[in-house]
Amino acid sequence: MKFPLPQEQLSEAFVAACRAELEALKPGNVHVHAGGHKMDTQHFERAALAAAPHITQRGSRVGHRIRGAVEASFQAAGCNTNLGIVLLCAPVAYAADEVVPEANLENRLANVLADLDTADATETFAAIAHAEPGGLGTVEKGDVHTAADMTLREAMALAADRDRIALAYVTDYADIFEFALPLLKQARELAATPDLAVSTLHMSLLATFADTHVARKYGSRTADALRDEARRMAPLFRPVVAPDAIQELVEFDTSLKARGLNPGTTADFVVATLFIAGLICKVGAPISA
Repeated sequence: MKFPLPQEQLSEAFVAACRAELEALKPGNVHVHAGGHKMDTQHFERAALAAAPHITQRGSRVGHRIRGAVEASFQAAGCNTNLGIVLLCAPVAYAADEVVPEANLENRLANVLADLDTADATETFAAIAHAEPGGLGTVEKGDVHTAADMTLREAMALAADRDRIALAYVTDYADIFEFALPLLKQARELAATPDLAVSTLHMSLLATFADTHVARKYGSRTADALRDEARRMAPLFRPVVAPDAIQELVEFDTSLKARGLNPGTTADFVVATLFIAGLICKVGAPISA
């Protein structure tokens, strides 16, 4: 098999990534071991199933996919569960089903991001405004509550210094291709079970990058402190989360939720990494391709 992938294959890979993320213990986020932040796994399951047909809709531009997926998810779950996931995964799905000669997913994605236009921005602005993510606020230029007068990538560049998802659009997903994918590959080779590999990915991202969802809601100092707290727990997840580390991670999970800290951006990158890894594996390429 090779790119472009059929829509059914893309939908299956997207839903599988969302489910794999939910099945792993990810301190601060919703998972099968514990809900949190007035949500449980059913909210995210319903949102994933509702979003999948829109994210993988062949022939639709990235912005149209984002808007359709966000609106369908919101209707299915009753709240914003997956805006960040949709923002990261929609360009990937477009890259995977685009009919072009380029075989490498990373290069295909870079071409998609470079080709984003004002229409993509208009649709994406509407999706973000619809989801009303916590701590969004307003900005002087590129505000999602105003008409888009720039391409989506240009709009993301304006937010790149305060939002890692926006930064991904500017760097061609460097955090995933250069950090997360190789780490996931190693974790899968070492972990006792697949969910522990995902827990390893989550904790490694949390300890490396200040979560910008937390930063929007509580400020950069709180996000930096959370990153440093996760970093101090490195013996629990390096090189991989072992079964005997679960209890301490459960306690960390409980503590974060008691403090209202939801590292949502980290969870979004976990799903996107799993989605990309799944697509690369479907075409038989190395996970780090």
